Amino acid sequence: MQVKPPATLPVAATAKHRAVLGQLSDMDLRLLQVFKAVVECGGMSAAELELNIGTSTVSRHMKDLETRLGLTLCRRGRAGFALTAEGQRVYDETLRLLSAVDAFRSSIDDIHSRMGGQLALAVFDKTASNPAARISEAIAAFARQAPDVNLQLHVGSINTIERGVMDGSYHVGIIPAHRSSQSLIYTDLFTETMLLYCGQGHPLFHPARPQLDWDTVRKYPFAGLGYHSPNMELSHRAELTRAATGFDQESIATLILSGEFLGFLPDHYAEPFERAGRMRAVQPDRFHYECRFVSLIRRSPTPSRATQAFQECLARAHGRP
Repeated sequence: MQVKPPATLPVAATAKHRAVLGQLSDMDLRLLQVFKAVVECGGMSAAELELNIGTSTVSRHMKDLETRLGLTLCRRGRAGFALTAEGQRVYDETLRLLSAVDAFRSSIDDIHSRMGGQLALAVFDKTASNPAARISEAIAAFARQAPDVNLQLHVGSINTIERGVMDGSYHVGIIPAHRSSQSLIYTDLFTETMLLYCGQGHPLFHPARPQLDWDTVRKYPFAGLGYHSPNMELSHRAELTRAATGFDQESIATLILSGEFLGFLPDHYAEPFERAGRMRAVQPDRFHYECRFVSLIRRSPTPSRATQAFQECLARAHGRP
């Protein structure tokens, strides 16, 4: 009786039955950094400028990584660039791994009593025009104190910054205070005044309008931020009629400028629109609230010397002990 040899399994199937990835090498880290850039730039052509290498080289690195992992990480075609389900998981793990590698380098720098590597700072949007924000002064002081640290500045939503600091993607975050977590350390920095605005063409834009109360304001469509924030807390408390949602201050301003919606904006950010006659604050003595900004760093593991030094620069710049 002749025994037939077992059928040959497809490459994808055999990859699942063997350990494709052994020890991580420097080249693996390089491939993962390329993969991260491709994902965050939205494709290989866009990543070419970020990585300063040709598209063909980026493509080769991506194929090498897929071969190394035994997985298809993304789809490339006329429909554009898109991660596969496996690619999304690998991207999430890549962020954690590269963050851990950076933390390791920072720890080695600490042992040698020096500050080097990278420091990722994430800031909520539209803070640069706030005269009470002294972030640029803190950056200047830190740059003089730690010239070998490569500072990376990101802008993001409150939730994105909180998650990024918790998982180590960001070392320091600056956001409006709205809730607290036991895993983070908070430091008060500055405040900003939020006023209710309407755009040209809105029924409340005319300066001769009568005195308003909250019941009257609730009759008009409201544009609010779409995530947990002081803006969302106040709109729920005041029972405003949310008819449009924005996910940053720029989108809220655009909705207000349409003349169809009321919305809250920082007074310093809305000032140029007011000067141009495109936007007006609605009874600012009545419809306003104060927004307190805080910095946040992880409680554990112990932040690097560079992170602690930048946190101290922030506190000093804002007159905090």
